[in-house]
Amino acid sequence: QVQMAESGGELVQAGGSLRLSCVVSARTFSRYRMGWFRQALGKEREFVAAITWSATSTYYADSVKGRFTISRDNAKNTVYLQMNSLKPEDTAVYYCAARSSNLATSNLASTSRYDYWGQGTQVTVSS
Repeated sequence: QVQMAESGGELVQAGGSLRLSCVVSARTFSRYRMGWFRQALGKEREFVAAITWSATSTYYADSVKGRFTISRDNAKNTVYLQMNSLKPEDTAVYYCAARSSNLATSNLASTSRYDYWGQGTQVTVSS
């Protein structure tokens, strides 16, 4: 059973930065494709970023491109989301997700492509 735990969410002012972490309890973490999604109050869950197992390929939603960076440390079973230049519209619960089988990075933007999900961490950006 794969367990995932996000951390790092908090209240921050607009223009600030946060780094989210997601620790994955899986022996074969290095084989997982990982993604970050977010869900604002009253809205559907939306894609933020994805990364391949080797970190050679990443993919971002247009709304965060140039501001957010996804990365991973396979030795620590952890995926990160560095968020800079935060805006109030970035306020949401952020979830990490894992997929165990191969898929092109551009196809990792759908929630249905993932096998496991974390419980989420709240990010609030004040104006």
